[in-house]
Amino acid sequence: GETLAGVIEGSPEAWHNVFRISNILVQPEYRRRGLAEQLLRRAVSDARQQGRRGLVLTCKDKLVHYYARLGFVSEGISNKSVHGGAVWYQMRLVL
Repeated sequence: GETLAGVIEGSPEAWHNVFRISNILVQPEYRRRGLAEQLLRRAVSDARQQGRRGLVLTCKDKLVHYYARLGFVSEGISNKSVHGGAVWYQMRLVL
């Protein structure tokens, strides 16, 4: 059978016409193989085909550079994400 190695969870935000990514999940045995990047590139392609203005996500400081490498721009510390007592940064990719 087939194995689900990774998935992106998210939803469209109609009022901004963007796709908000809430989770990028990759099974531990499939990490460090570029799968998250492949999933993100597919999400970008899908958003572009749907006529979205961009994609938005939040991440911890240690991943800001990773998403920046893929074209996302940091909008600073998010005031929406407060879970886990961590500091979260909002990242946006404009299409």
